[in-house]
Amino acid sequence: MYVHLLFVCTGNVCRSPIAERLATTWLGETTGCPRHGDEVRISSAGVRATDGDPMDPRSAAALVELGGAPRDFRSQRLTPELAVSADLVLTMTRRHRRSTLELTPRGLRRTFTVNEAADLLRSADLSGLDRLPPEARTRELGIRLDAQRKWRASSGDDDIEDPIGRRLPVHQQVANTIAAALRPLTDVLFGCAHTGPSLLARD
Repeated sequence: MYVHLLFVCTGNVCRSPIAERLATTWLGETTGCPRHGDEVRISSAGVRATDGDPMDPRSAAALVELGGAPRDFRSQRLTPELAVSADLVLTMTRRHRRSTLELTPRGLRRTFTVNEAADLLRSADLSGLDRLPPEARTRELGIRLDAQRKWRASSGDDDIEDPIGRRLPVHQQVANTIAAALRPLTDVLFGCAHTGPSLLARD
């Protein structure tokens, strides 16, 4: 069995690939962790994606600045099968979250925007998660994050803007926003020590 962590945006060429490749990089720079492709599968998809597109060049450049690797990336469209297979789905906006839940209505406890999940993590009970195997840890984290939703109102702050068609600085800012929200989540999910340098780009 393996854990499937899925990121979702619109075209699967900017935001969700950044998240996918950052998470993959961080997993590879940790000690005592399951390896990508062994116990952890990390993927991304777009609700309106065309299959087979490479990353947007500016998002790819922003990803490289953070230590990620865009090489050989190809986009894919979000399908019901892909959504159902994920143990945790992290979307870029509330609209993407709704679109995902339309494909897997029973997936509420494991579907969040990245910013929403990062904010919920601050108040969630994380005790004992580090003692669980990866699959159980991921599902339990989703349950505990969902339990905090009743104390928090959803807002536009949960959304990460789409940089498609924008200049490189916008892609860089979006990449930094994704990295800042995602890092605490992957630290909990992977449950192990990070050995690499900080991947957050400096202003």
